[in-house]
Amino acid sequence: MSATPLSYKDAGVDIAAGDALVERIKPLAKKTLREGVLAGIGGFGALFELPRRYRQPVLVSGTDGVGTKLKLAFEWNMHDSVGIDLVAMSVNDVLVQGAEPLFFLDYFACGKLDVATAATVIGGIARGCELCGCALIGGETAEMPGMYPAGEYDLAGFAVGVVEKSRILTGQDVQPGDKVLGLASHGLHANGFSLVRQCIARAGANAPATLDGKPFRQAIMEPTRLYAKNLLAALAAHPHGADTAAPGGIKALAHITGGGLLENIPRVLPEGCAVHLNRGSWPRSELFAWLQQTAGIDDTEMNRTFNNGIGMVLLVDAAAACATAATLRAAGEQVYQIGQVLPRGDGAAVVVT
Repeated sequence: MSATPLSYKDAGVDIAAGDALVERIKPLAKKTLREGVLAGIGGFGALFELPRRYRQPVLVSGTDGVGTKLKLAFEWNMHDSVGIDLVAMSVNDVLVQGAEPLFFLDYFACGKLDVATAATVIGGIARGCELCGCALIGGETAEMPGMYPAGEYDLAGFAVGVVEKSRILTGQDVQPGDKVLGLASHGLHANGFSLVRQCIARAGANAPATLDGKPFRQAIMEPTRLYAKNLLAALAAHPHGADTAAPGGIKALAHITGGGLLENIPRVLPEGCAVHLNRGSWPRSELFAWLQQTAGIDDTEMNRTFNNGIGMVLLVDAAAACATAATLRAAGEQVYQIGQVLPRGDGAAVVVT
């Protein structure tokens, strides 16, 4: 039996590298501080005090990852935007129920810690938190030799938001006649990448140099749009609920992620309602046209796999639709009236015609 001492570093875990990463993260996290943070990065647990302006605060939580988009980040050495994806996938889900995002925690796991790469990824996470007014309050960096191939890592995120109990968006008041507004996406966001990667492999050297005016790889890796600040302002300006002066306004939101338009909109529809979307009511990007042509799939499969250019859907009282769209456009969103709510009958919950 060998008497040679074995250290944790010899086993593949570099505590000093982990400490160096924490020091690089601290100033990034500090930029995201907001009202309510009592203790953040560095302790065993993060502390957050609920804003006192809420009379009946309800916490809303969400967790998600980035999926196989990470495989392209590894292959193309593009690590600066996947952190924004991580934040957006959870925060946009929390937002759907009307919640203001409060804080975010991340989990970064790898086989061998590369401090520069990890700092770039977590810098993206911090940037995402800044964009939605959410505090990066803590997280975990796990170095696990033998668990991941060299140069690869995995990400998970966890967001917590708060909403006034009377303002929770449930979709229960959606009814025929309501209008459907769509907010433009930034491209693929972080869904459908198992198919995207096959399309890239199939195209090979014949892949286009640019898509929608951007270099090909940039167009593919464009991060998920964060809708929080603009939608929270729109919800305040056009509320729906028993405690509002006008009962109209925004009744439901649907984050268009895995499952696309066809699978996500029904999650906020009450029984007996269907959404009819008007094909051509929003622009068709070169990116999605290229993917459909390369994959050789029909419109139904496209609408079930990708967001197809619409990252968030709003179901709005007809009388408030134009004003809501104007509010969002003034804030910088690209808004399209893409359909309406109709009685469902025996048909599908979402029909595109």
